[in-house]
Amino acid sequence: MAEPSVQDEPGPECVLCPPLRFRINAMAGLPGEPSVLARDRDFLLMPDVAPLADGHLLLVTREHRQCAGDFDERLWAGALRWRDRVALLYRHAYGTGELLLFEHGPALPQGGGACIDHAHWHFLPGTPGVRDVVERRGLPGATAGHAAVRARFRTGRSYLLIEERGTATVHPGDGVRGQFLRWAVITALESGSVLGTAGTWRWQEMFGLPESRRRFLRTLRTLRRAAAALDDPSLHDHRDDSHW
Repeated sequence: MAEPSVQDEPGPECVLCPPLRFRINAMAGLPGEPSVLARDRDFLLMPDVAPLADGHLLLVTREHRQCAGDFDERLWAGALRWRDRVALLYRHAYGTGELLLFEHGPALPQGGGACIDHAHWHFLPGTPGVRDVVERRGLPGATAGHAAVRARFRTGRSYLLIEERGTATVHPGDGVRGQFLRWAVITALESGSVLGTAGTWRWQEMFGLPESRRRFLRTLRTLRRAAAALDDPSLHDHRDDSHW
């Protein structure tokens, strides 16, 4: 299969690139740029505009990249440092450093059910069992790292990246329903009676609804307080030059 072209230039409708980056926030009456919790030269960390649960965050590349499969080694290492920072943030905010990381990486524009062709990792506190839901749908996982994810992207295969309980796996992503991983998260959360959403998982159907807005603002308040606590020198990770 031919190697896909690298999509380093945003399309005119990329909602995660300027000037549209915070358009959906504005449509929902939510803060845009002020909702960014932290940033460095490569990434922005901010609440998902249609959070599936309290603490739902997005790690978004500043420059347009199609997915993390398009990251070079430096960007990949930087994203992993942010994952560790988010785990620390969750520990202070929610009492657990366990987290769920997920991404649907499209190999081709709008490919494999992915709806936004701009690299972004989702984070949620806890480990609700999303990998089990995905594998029960006949999508087995293999140990994931930069090389495995990049190889799938470079050979034209969409992928599902999941990290739970400290283990990252990559699963086939071609042909799955749109926003499949959001569906898997809701399925896992509802099976544990953690969250009631009446089966809604698509962000277009959630953003702007009263409970979605409350969850966004609650996440922002809670994690801002936790981020402020991380300014204590005894808690700050000096190995990372990013800042809250």
